[in-house]
Amino acid sequence: MFSTIAQVALGGAIGSVLRFVTVSSVGAPLATLGVNVVGSFVMGFLFVGLTTRSSLSPLLMAGVLGGFTTFSAFSLDALKLWQSGQGIQAAMYVVASVGLSLLAVALGAAIAKGALG
Repeated sequence: MFSTIAQVALGGAIGSVLRFVTVSSVGAPLATLGVNVVGSFVMGFLFVGLTTRSSLSPLLMAGVLGGFTTFSAFSLDALKLWQSGQGIQAAMYVVASVGLSLLAVALGAAIAKGALG
């Protein structure tokens, strides 16, 4: 169990740093949207590719992707848009983030099934 927790902790640190660098470089909320969509795609791919085949699932899925993608940052970005009087942009951001992330996770899983199946 300690090994699994250590994997998640290490992966979370890596993912959080990757997210921080991405958002710092590109800027929120666009970078947060991109991180969540890319992370969802990779999550779908790894869900199919790693779930039953690898002991790296805790490191990569819960750790790296859990630290990389973040619902709390998404929520804060949406709130900031709303509070700054950009209600339409906030709504578009919420719809795009959720919709594109759902499509990305499904696409990642579908590609992994084709590539691995």
